[in-house]
Amino acid sequence: MDQSIRNMSLIRDVVAHVCARNQILILTTPYMRFESSFLRLEEGRFHAHANMDLEDAKYGLRSPDLKIRFPYAEHFYEGSTRLLGLGRAQGRPSLVLAMPVALEDGDYRRAYRADRVGRVPVTFSTRKYELLTGTLVNISTSGIRLFLNRTYEEDELLVEDRIHVAFNLAEGIQINTTVKVRFIKDKVFGAEFRPPLDGVLLDNLSRWVFQRREEDILSLGRVAAATEAESAAAGEGAAGLILVSGSSALGEQLAALLPDDLPPLVRVAPTIQSVRDLASARQALVLFHVDSATWETRKRIKTLTEALPPKMPFVLIGTGLDSGYLFEMGTDLKAVWTYPLQANPGSFFPRLLQGIIRKHFPA
Repeated sequence: MDQSIRNMSLIRDVVAHVCARNQILILTTPYMRFESSFLRLEEGRFHAHANMDLEDAKYGLRSPDLKIRFPYAEHFYEGSTRLLGLGRAQGRPSLVLAMPVALEDGDYRRAYRADRVGRVPVTFSTRKYELLTGTLVNISTSGIRLFLNRTYEEDELLVEDRIHVAFNLAEGIQINTTVKVRFIKDKVFGAEFRPPLDGVLLDNLSRWVFQRREEDILSLGRVAAATEAESAAAGEGAAGLILVSGSSALGEQLAALLPDDLPPLVRVAPTIQSVRDLASARQALVLFHVDSATWETRKRIKTLTEALPPKMPFVLIGTGLDSGYLFEMGTDLKAVWTYPLQANPGSFFPRLLQGIIRKHFPA
């Protein structure tokens, strides 16, 4: 059954619960990912810990596709939000975020099973009240899978049996409860927590499993990118990074910021022919330099972006411009991102470019 929530009263109850427990929170855009935690609920919004640079918060989270992911009881919810501003809560700098209008449970068909549990010994009883030992195979918020350290005797353990299990998973997660056996195969059996876990124990277990799932998501993303890179390497080659600007000083400044794992920056003149020539660069991220808020500059940049090959991603880099104006311009021109370059930019800008390139060109 779908566990999505669209009732604002229920959504508020969920967010109030996770705020009261300072639950873990993942903030994502198509190109960036930040780990945070819930702090405080207010009317129509909530606070999250701003454990990133001000630059990251202001420009990294300013996306129409900003989403949150977090654990709640047996569910892992995801919802859309937007950054309303910066604030302070519980004596810490905070991000002020809009309440999501819906929460979707991506794992509603069955609870996510964490397989990377380490070596965890488990003590459990049999239907004859004998104590046995086994090893934890995996765990979810709703149940466990165990490996028995010896062969079962006839009728020693049967499906539908209720048995007691006890083990320490991690600090603050000591499981000592009853489970109902759901399947048995060879030396492995799966069981469901009965009654279901609740309270602080469930919160801690949910957080632990959620963190393992997030690690798996990142790992799978890297594997998928590497696989696509291998298949693409023989054909299209590495992605290019192109700056469309008449300023050689800006080209030198950006080139000095970029780490070695990004493609070298190439500057081309801001002309129609130079942009059209980018069609030969089958994979390229284009950076358009916007240095003025005049109508003529806006029209010129629009003409240049329209000359790009179809579906080639581009970013607007602003100098001496208001960030709100640049963002509005980027939205109008369908830029993948906008970034007002500061006098002393930090590490966010190179990380942003890395995220965009990995998203569009895994090779």
